[in-house]
Amino acid sequence: MTDPHELLVVNPATEELVATVPAASADDVAAAVTRAARAQETWAALAPADRARLLRRFADTVDAHTEELARLEVREAGHTIGNARWEAGNARDLLLYAAGGIERLLGKQIPVPGGWDITFHEPLGVVGVIAPWNFPMPIAAWGSFPALAAGNAVVLKPAETTPL
Repeated sequence: MTDPHELLVVNPATEELVATVPAASADDVAAAVTRAARAQETWAALAPADRARLLRRFADTVDAHTEELARLEVREAGHTIGNARWEAGNARDLLLYAAGGIERLLGKQIPVPGGWDITFHEPLGVVGVIAPWNFPMPIAAWGSFPALAAGNAVVLKPAETTPL
């Protein structure tokens, strides 16, 4: 019998138990959002170049652990190793793309009759990202990394079958 407070992560190809992880309650989610909101204030206050540098460092870490991430994706989601390596590399590439985009998030000064209109790009705050079971790493990356680049915090809700 399984514990209702735990999720079993099972390799769909081999039915091997990969891990047991705690299930989040509504209170856990609320606490995560509260912590993310506090962290977002500091993150958004960083100079854009500093956020870009940190995302590039994150990309370097993903690159250094590509094989480990790919093997985890194989065990958790049942993907082939070739696809899983692409997924880890895609996450790295998206981090680099998002880091490069930070410098393009500048406002504009637009001349209009009688003066100027000025635009600003500001973070939204806390962004929720829901990742599905079928492509957990790439879709989590596609939702999270641009949001982080823009100065937001992210609370990620993975699929119950692929939470790692």
